[in-house]
Amino acid sequence: MPFVITDPCIGTKDTACVDVCPVDCIHPRKDEPEFEQATMLYIHPEECIDCGACVPACPVTAIYDSHDSTPGSQKDLIEANTIYRNGDADAMAQAEAIVHTHVSSHPELMGIDPKERQAAH
Repeated sequence: MPFVITDPCIGTKDTACVDVCPVDCIHPRKDEPEFEQATMLYIHPEECIDCGACVPACPVTAIYDSHDSTPGSQKDLIEANTIYRNGDADAMAQAEAIVHTHVSSHPELMGIDPKERQAAH
């Protein structure tokens, strides 16, 4: 899975990336029941075709094009994207637990507006 959604999505959950995705691999969508409870959006690694359409669509620059380009402070969110499966309560809970741990581990980043957060990494 080369594409990773990171913490600028937290507090934003802008779905512009969902709208441009040709294979519907970013979840949860606004029309899915899990949307309200999810802390951020996730890219399904097996559904993603690596087209890159989501990257420029993201208004907060939360999407990285590879694991290697993901900043060190965001590496834990790679696992959250890897395990999240919409509709699978256990997988969603595991991914959300990773995100909540990330949030509590980085209060200095979470205090920054999501639109400015990527630059702080």
